[in-house]
Amino acid sequence: MNSVTDTLAKVSLENARILVVDDQPINIQVINQILGGSFQLRFAKSGQEALDICLSDPPDLILMDVIMPNLDGLTTCKIIKNTPNISDIPVVFITSLQKAEEENACWQAGGIDYMTKPVNPLPLTNRVNAHLTQKFQADLLKKLAYLDGLTGVYNRRYLDDYLARQTSQAKRTNHAISLLMIDIDYFKQFNDEYGHLVADDQLKLTAFTLKESLHRPTDITARYGGEEFICVLPDTGAEGAKQVAERILRHIRALEIPHKLSPHKYLTVSVGTASIEAKQNYNTDLTALADKNLYKAKNTGRNKAI
Repeated sequence: MNSVTDTLAKVSLENARILVVDDQPINIQVINQILGGSFQLRFAKSGQEALDICLSDPPDLILMDVIMPNLDGLTTCKIIKNTPNISDIPVVFITSLQKAEEENACWQAGGIDYMTKPVNPLPLTNRVNAHLTQKFQADLLKKLAYLDGLTGVYNRRYLDDYLARQTSQAKRTNHAISLLMIDIDYFKQFNDEYGHLVADDQLKLTAFTLKESLHRPTDITARYGGEEFICVLPDTGAEGAKQVAERILRHIRALEIPHKLSPHKYLTVSVGTASIEAKQNYNTDLTALADKNLYKAKNTGRNKAI
């Protein structure tokens, strides 16, 4: 088997998170007894509560009741499937409904499977395992396709898609969003002086350091091209972006990578920042603005953020 196949075969479900949505405590208790020892379970007693959990801490799989007051399971599933950041969460319906048209409604709402109550422990466990394995393998393939081969951070393809989705989300929810463009100072001279292999190692180390400097799961680092990287910071205004940029500068300086052709004597970076504050102009080109500020940083001494 090749390395990708080997990796897919080793997918672990140990830390899988399942959201159980049912307005009847007895049904939640039954599923907890069946699955609680194998997976991390969360519970919601309404469709709205399920949506709130999905948006704040998305699960890997949802077990959804159909009949619930106010927001029923079918409507909740349709909303999930039409919300970009959570649309790929698989939904398995568990319901007392048994008519063919009722089952069809579950499929049409976007469900991936359908089970009737009372649930049988073995089929439920087997189906949950199968759907989680399929989900994790699909996620892994997407991740492999979206990673930069040298540095291991996200590539330009993923960056473009993620930035578009997060900007759209910010506009929809009236939240702030920021972007940092990072360039390694005097990297051509470093490459010429120390060689390609050493330069590649420092690109990897820089990428890792940038990634480690971001503290929230929605913040990402991507390689923009050559020695340039971009960090996308959802729900972050200008002040927060400045703090992250200063943290990055400190962490890169702390590496103390010798660079004798740099006036700073160590490898450093320059950072251009760009932000859209909440309820402001979401049509702003963040990448162009960050690039403009990066140019200013590089032309006023480098090793700084503007």
